[in-house]
Amino acid sequence: MLQMSFHSPVGPLVIHEDDEAIVRLGWGRATDNADTPLLQEAHAQLTAYFGGSLKRFDLPTYVNGSNFQRTVCDVMSAIPYGETLTYGDIAKLTGNSAQAVGNACGANPIPIIIPCHRVMGAGGKLVGFSGAGGVETKVQLLRLEGAAGLLI
Repeated sequence: MLQMSFHSPVGPLVIHEDDEAIVRLGWGRATDNADTPLLQEAHAQLTAYFGGSLKRFDLPTYVNGSNFQRTVCDVMSAIPYGETLTYGDIAKLTGNSAQAVGNACGANPIPIIIPCHRVMGAGGKLVGFSGAGGVETKVQLLRLEGAAGLLI
């Protein structure tokens, strides 16, 4: 698996590429920095996102998970920049429980690019985020997007 790390406003990130798709984004540093066109493009798009000029990622991704996991990731990817859904909203769309959706969100291997930070608890309540920094990082991402009334 090829990987590239870089510094971001939410800490050091590592992008992983396999079979010409982004398969993982995590916090930390790459053990080996590759310089492929896809990793360069992912880095460029993430930099543009953090700079406020990119509203939607256009990268090939692959979620190595169950059909349900991929469905939840597809729904999260469709949430527009600056907007949010609740676990319950996604549960209704997928015909599953909010708890199952929460588990799928927590297992999202490509956070930020697949924007699980745009998923809230019932009533718009801020709940967990699997990335480094937890809910504080989620708040930072939502503020960047002007979402959920977190403009301050």
